Amino acid sequence: MTSLFRSLGPTVARTSPVEAIRAGIGALVGLGVTGAVLLSPVVDLTLGLYLIAPFGASSVLLFAVPNSPLAQPWSAVVGNTLAALVGVAVCLLIDDPILRIALAVGLAITVTILCRAVHPPAGAVAMTAAMSPEAVDRLGFWFALTPVAAGTVALVLLAALYARLTGRRYPFRQFEEPSSHGTADVDPVERIGLSEAELTDLLDRYRQSFNLGVEDLARLIGAAELQAASHRTGPLLATDVMSRHLVTIDPDTPLSEVADLFRRHRFTSLPVTGPEGRYLGVIFQIHLITRAREDALRLHHGYLAAFRRLLDRDRAQPVCAVDIMSVAGPRAVPTTPMAVLLPMMADGDVDAVPVLERGRIVGIVTRTDLIAALARSSLQGNG
Repeated sequence: MTSLFRSLGPTVARTSPVEAIRAGIGALVGLGVTGAVLLSPVVDLTLGLYLIAPFGASSVLLFAVPNSPLAQPWSAVVGNTLAALVGVAVCLLIDDPILRIALAVGLAITVTILCRAVHPPAGAVAMTAAMSPEAVDRLGFWFALTPVAAGTVALVLLAALYARLTGRRYPFRQFEEPSSHGTADVDPVERIGLSEAELTDLLDRYRQSFNLGVEDLARLIGAAELQAASHRTGPLLATDVMSRHLVTIDPDTPLSEVADLFRRHRFTSLPVTGPEGRYLGVIFQIHLITRAREDALRLHHGYLAAFRRLLDRDRAQPVCAVDIMSVAGPRAVPTTPMAVLLPMMADGDVDAVPVLERGRIVGIVTRTDLIAALARSSLQGNG
């Protein structure tokens, strides 16, 4: 009995309030702009430019779960449009309302599955057409174009724009897309030794192709392997692997001195600290390279000349560490486990993670630290 009651409870993982608000605002903006610019909240049987209820269901998918295969542009636009065509055809041929509605929804499901365009709101689109004989008599198959196709395209475009503005990705990445470094290699976290065909076969075998994309499956398997690897390293914490004797710089340190420190110590990162060792940010070597490249583009000189000019700039207006340091990025505490540290540096965007205690930097975990810890663990395991 307990398991029965438990099965009736929520099965979706807990989501942060920020993500819930982001999705809600997205739907508000999407439907608001679509209704204000393209379609009307009032039914217009002359032009057919009006909002329909299924657009609300489409908004849930597009703005709340944009990674779902059911929310992708093909599924949304083609699915809704095909369902509208089916609904109109059934409405014109069948007089009995119950049979008309049931047949329209059933056929819409079949057609969208065969066309790889499953989109749950499409069932509501077919039902809307079957329940609106007056609108169908007036608009005919034009109903599939406006409002259905036009409204869905508008929502998809707005969802893509909103995802970009809020740091999300829609449409989702395809498996064969270049990595974040612009090369043909996939991101490290997705190098799992399985081809796209094998991943697709896994999804089909477990009947999950409607719920998960190949790209997401690769990321999940990669993340799971990283998590399992961290377990095999034992209960290592950040304090066990971090570098403690740090070379830090002040916010006002000129970039010429920063470059000298990078060259002298062969570091890839330098923490920026304030009074009493309070952590302010970090400078990676790439920050210097990026700054020199931008200067080179402005001055129409080579990178080397621009870098020299950058370092020899007039002391009255020096470029300092505070001007290029990063204040974002992941941070850790001494008790942060390896299971958390590994994914932080797996995708190549982060070279080092500062370890803080009450706002003060007490160490830093670099890629070298992690590799050394994993190597030691492997040797101990083989021993």
